[in-house]
Amino acid sequence: MVLAVHLDGASLGLPHPAGNIVQMSSHDWWRLVVEALMIIGVNCFTLISGYFGIKANWRGFLKLSATCLFYSVGIYLALIVSGMLPWRWAEFMDSVLIYTHSDLWYVPAYLGLYVLSPVLNSAIKYLEQKQFLWTLLSFVAFNVYCGWMWGASFNATGYTIMQLIMMYLIGQFIGRYGHDWDFGNKTYLYPIIYVGATALIVVNSLYDAPLHAFAYNSPFVIISSVSFFMWFATMKIESKVINTLATSAFAVYLLHKNPYIWRDIIKPSSIYLWEHLSLLEFTLAVIFLIVVIYLLTFVVDRLRLYLMSKLFANNGGKLER
Repeated sequence: MVLAVHLDGASLGLPHPAGNIVQMSSHDWWRLVVEALMIIGVNCFTLISGYFGIKANWRGFLKLSATCLFYSVGIYLALIVSGMLPWRWAEFMDSVLIYTHSDLWYVPAYLGLYVLSPVLNSAIKYLEQKQFLWTLLSFVAFNVYCGWMWGASFNATGYTIMQLIMMYLIGQFIGRYGHDWDFGNKTYLYPIIYVGATALIVVNSLYDAPLHAFAYNSPFVIISSVSFFMWFATMKIESKVINTLATSAFAVYLLHKNPYIWRDIIKPSSIYLWEHLSLLEFTLAVIFLIVVIYLLTFVVDRLRLYLMSKLFANNGGKLER
């Protein structure tokens, strides 16, 4: 979903019809609908962290940092060795200072969530279900009303640690009490809610500015994210393939959104395909690119996992996820 959003709106830009629906082309509709369907990826990623809970410690911090450094510094050095970039000390230091000099906003934001997670986890333990629910609903209303509706700087569009804290707490609540939300075993209601919320995102985007319509803290995006997450949370799936592929999900973000890879390869490729292919051909090409990027990253990430298993050898050499 994150790849799709980046190959769509982040690369091509999004139309802003401002209510002029009759002037919308099929290409305009395509971009808005795809963005609406896929914009929930980041929220769902954080919901997963909340659902299972972050177990923060120094070892985990070092693993997170090592993963980010592997791709940030590794890609820069690979480009230097291949002769594609000239050596510049300032750019090298930018690749090293991953939490302060990166344009990957999620990396420092997730670090902040990681640091705060012990406090959040401890506080939640002392809350009864009703207290937790009302605290959570109040916090969500606070973010939506002050942040999304009125653009308060603490969380205007959801690209903040405040957004991650909110989604983490929602994930924690689902992890503790979500098994009771089966609608009388009518779990098919979750995809219906997801589709309905997605439709509202599209409708909102027809009148609202794209950055605001597709904000992570939009109430429609939040509802869409939670319903989609709950849809899968109620499924009974056991797959070693899925679990193995999932170990590289964060790596896919770190690799394809690396400033050099993104600027020189991913974004130009998406724009070129958009300008030279039909809508159907472009759709198929995007699906193909998503699969290829994920699988290539998965292969590269085997090296990262191997090196980390050696770096953190006292775990018996087990590959780190």
